[in-house]
Amino acid sequence: MPGYYDINDILMEEEPIAVVFQVGANGVGLLDPGAETNSVEKGAKVDLPFWLAHELYLRQAVSISIPACFGQKTRKEIQADAACVDLRIRCPYFYELGCKIVPLVSDKSIGPFVRYAFTSRYKEILSKSHSAPVATVPKFLPRLTKEETQLFEAARSSMAAFKKWRVGGSRLEKAPILGRKRKTTFPIRPSTP
Repeated sequence: MPGYYDINDILMEEEPIAVVFQVGANGVGLLDPGAETNSVEKGAKVDLPFWLAHELYLRQAVSISIPACFGQKTRKEIQADAACVDLRIRCPYFYELGCKIVPLVSDKSIGPFVRYAFTSRYKEILSKSHSAPVATVPKFLPRLTKEETQLFEAARSSMAAFKKWRVGGSRLEKAPILGRKRKTTFPIRPSTP
């Protein structure tokens, strides 16, 4: 697990995913809020956290439905004007979830859609991070996913460091290890007669 200790990866795996049970399951009635018994019938539609849906899918117990955040409505909105779409409301971990769900669903167009969404929003994110006044940032940030927010903050800090350097910050810094003086020793040569 590449992000085992990463809190964002843990939170992403808690995203609810709609699944359809392919087999009946006894003793798991808590998973289906509408179940009257302690079992889930074959064909029952239930929302499960991604980590559980993934494990059940690997055991061929469920089939995963395409999440609404990757549905036709979102696709049309992103194709119309990707920069204006509020992806955080749809799924705070839109890109990461998209990458993890592609192999689990029958719709293989999710991968290219996620890539298109990212590339079309990337330019706007970098542009705003480099040039947006501080007053407009609070209006822009709430629409970004967690991944986009990290990208925005990294670009903003990079631009701040560049401006500091350009204005007159220290251009070259001497490495601390170079400041120490070494005692030079000359090899002793045997005297020749």
